[in-house]
Amino acid sequence: MKGNTFGKNFKLTTFGESHGREVGAIIQGIPAGISISITEIQKELNRRKPGKSSLESSRKEPDKLELISGIKKGKTTGRKIKLQVKNIDKHSEEYNEIIKKPRPSHADLTYFQKFGRIPIGGGRSSGRETIGRVIGGSIAKQILSKNGIEIKSKIIEINGKKQDFEQTILKAKENFDSVGGIVEIVATGVHPGLGEPVFDKLDADIAKALMSIGGVKGVEIGAGFESAKMKGSENNDPITIKDKIILTKTNNAGGILGGISNGMPIIVRIAVKPTSSIGKEQDTIDIDSMKETKIRVKGRHDPCICPRILPVAESMVALAIIDHLLYKKI
Repeated sequence: MKGNTFGKNFKLTTFGESHGREVGAIIQGIPAGISISITEIQKELNRRKPGKSSLESSRKEPDKLELISGIKKGKTTGRKIKLQVKNIDKHSEEYNEIIKKPRPSHADLTYFQKFGRIPIGGGRSSGRETIGRVIGGSIAKQILSKNGIEIKSKIIEINGKKQDFEQTILKAKENFDSVGGIVEIVATGVHPGLGEPVFDKLDADIAKALMSIGGVKGVEIGAGFESAKMKGSENNDPITIKDKIILTKTNNAGGILGGISNGMPIIVRIAVKPTSSIGKEQDTIDIDSMKETKIRVKGRHDPCICPRILPVAESMVALAIIDHLLYKKI
C-alpha cells in the first residue's frame, strides 16, 4: 500500500491499526551478520508505551515485542525483519460516537474525506502506528551507534513555557484540555558527506521523516526560523580546524550545509501540536445526517504528546541518517 514505507536503502514499512490485532514493522536493506539486541528494541518501546504516568494516556499496553523473522541468534539473516506487538487494552466502545463525528483538528475528517469512513481509534493515524517506527528506529540507532553516531532528544518547551512541564500538562488535563510543545533532537558523530543533492538532501529527508509523525506541525534545523532575523555576519558559522578536523565555531547550520552533513552535531527541533482529542465540548458534524452537532471526546488520550514522542522523533531522525549512511554501505 502506498505511503506506508520510509527509506530507499534502509526501508521501514509499518503495519497495523490502533484497535486491530497487532501493530509492527518490516525492515529491509540490512545485510546479514549484524548484531541486533531485541532487549534494546524493547527498552525503546517501553519509553514510548502509554500508562507510565499521569502525564500520559491511561491505556495499559505491555507492548511486548514478538520477533517473527529476520534475526536469528542475535544477528540479522539478510532477509526481511518483521517484529510486532499485540494490541491488548482495546476499548473500542469508547469510539462509537467518534466514528460518525470527526474530532476537530484530527485526521478523522480527512480520512473520511479521502476513504469515506472514520476508522475506530484513528486507525493508521493513531499514535499506536508509531510502534513500528520505534522498532525500526531502534534497529537503526543500534547500527548507527556502531558507527559512532548517537541520537538524543529532550523537551525544551511546553505550551510556551521553558519549565514546570509536568505542572503545565497536569493543569491542562484537569481542565479536560491539552497542550503542545517543542522537542529538540540532536545527532552527534554524524560523518561529513551524508546527503544526496539536489532532491535527496539530508535535511530534506529528516524534515520529511519528522513531518510524517502525527501531531508534528513544523520542523527547523539549526537556527531555523531565527536565522530569518539575522544578518549574514551573525548567521554564518566561521570555519576552523582542530587536530586536522574541519569544524565550525558556531552551528547555526545545524550540522547540514547544502543538504550535506558537515560533521557538526545535527540539531533539529519540531513543533508538536496539542492533542486533538480533548474532553471539552467542541463543534463538529454528524457524517450520517450531515448536520452540525457537538462532541465531547471520551476515551484515554495523552494531554500532551511530547513526552511519548521523544523515542519516535529520535527514531525518524535515525532512519533518515541510516538511509544516507547506506549509500556508503554500513
